[in-house]
Amino acid sequence: MCHLDRSDARSDHPIRLPGAPPLYGRKVSSSTPGIPPVPSVAPAPELFTWEFATDPYPAYAWLREHAPVHKATLPSGVEAWLVTRYGDARQALADQRLSKNPAHHDEPAHAKGKTGIPGERKAELMTHLLNIDPPDHTRLRRLVSKAFTPRRVAEFAPRVQELTDRLIDGFAGRGSADLIHEFAFPLPIYAICDLLGVPREDQDDFRDWAGMMIRHGGGPRGGVARSVKKMRGYLAELIHRKREGLGEGGDDDLISGLIRASDHGEHLTENEAAAMAFILLFAGFETTVNLIGNGVYALLRNPGQRARLQDSLAAGETGLLETGVEELLRYDGPVELATWRFATEALSIGGQRIPAGDPVLVVLAAADRDPARFDEPDTLDLARRDNQHLGYGHGIHYCLGAPLARLEGQTALATLLTRLPDLRLGADPAELRWRGGLIMRGLRTLPVEFTPVR
Repeated sequence: MCHLDRSDARSDHPIRLPGAPPLYGRKVSSSTPGIPPVPSVAPAPELFTWEFATDPYPAYAWLREHAPVHKATLPSGVEAWLVTRYGDARQALADQRLSKNPAHHDEPAHAKGKTGIPGERKAELMTHLLNIDPPDHTRLRRLVSKAFTPRRVAEFAPRVQELTDRLIDGFAGRGSADLIHEFAFPLPIYAICDLLGVPREDQDDFRDWAGMMIRHGGGPRGGVARSVKKMRGYLAELIHRKREGLGEGGDDDLISGLIRASDHGEHLTENEAAAMAFILLFAGFETTVNLIGNGVYALLRNPGQRARLQDSLAAGETGLLETGVEELLRYDGPVELATWRFATEALSIGGQRIPAGDPVLVVLAAADRDPARFDEPDTLDLARRDNQHLGYGHGIHYCLGAPLARLEGQTALATLLTRLPDLRLGADPAELRWRGGLIMRGLRTLPVEFTPVR
């Protein structure tokens, strides 16, 4: 589960990389006296435009080659170092000199509060795994891991299948659907609510709050902050009720597990438990929305790979599904940039000096298409074996919810392709729009058509 960040929206105003060589995009005639011929070089890319959001990969290829660790001004006005090569990215993700704690940010006045979840500082949500370092991170992760185990995820598989089938039932007879709003979005919301122990009668509220975060992610922060506040308040109340033994639905859920979890007699405080439950929900749902949405879109744009997967599923095999989800995570994953890191001391990444206090953003989407690490990185190959992608991070902040996201992604794709075998795009790809936001990458809508199934 990777931290959803809505603080830096895409902008209609392009960001030109500072420091681009003046001859980029300019040819010098070999006949000009006194000036030797210079080969033509592609111009520096414009970042964070809506056109960039549609297909950022050419720009990331330019960065990898010409400016692999580059300081750019984000649409919010915050300056940050973008790390784009796989080797550098892997190093940075595991470097403990890059802190997750925003307190280490040497931020100017105009950048105050622009490097985290909207409203989280006011809502006292800072004590979660994605904003803290060892030893607190070690303690909290160990406590949470006791309640968030692979066994629990495996036991949850029938519920994920039930939710998947129920959602498909809702549109299968129509012959058309918006797979984002009718399928990819509600599936992880209901799943994580069930896993956390949110009563069924309250889950539609969470769907509304999460929808507000997605709809307004690229626009005003007020709606997102209000949703954060409502979600945080509800979780605090639910944790209190469960701690007092007043919760409904028994105690075999993640929030109850968080309350019970202890390490050498040290219990999670209610505030720590609320922050942890919040980040598991807040960070978990949109990564899976985008995994499913981006994954289906990639398969529809690559019919040969989609046919291979359908043949494999029809034969009762699961190997291609498992490697295929990993490849979809690499090829066009749900998390474009890893969450914020801040240099606690001066250090070097890829030969570039990073001053203490500077923010660093690892561009996962660029690293996972680095030709120095992956053969034919711009080709979708569902059978790719050597696929140590960084889609779920690396090091001590490796995504705790990766097993659940993989389960949901595999279940969603397998069920869709099996039940709706002639699934096809219902719009011209050029008409599709991608949501604004710095960290996440996902479609606003995904209209599809298929033969109605009664």
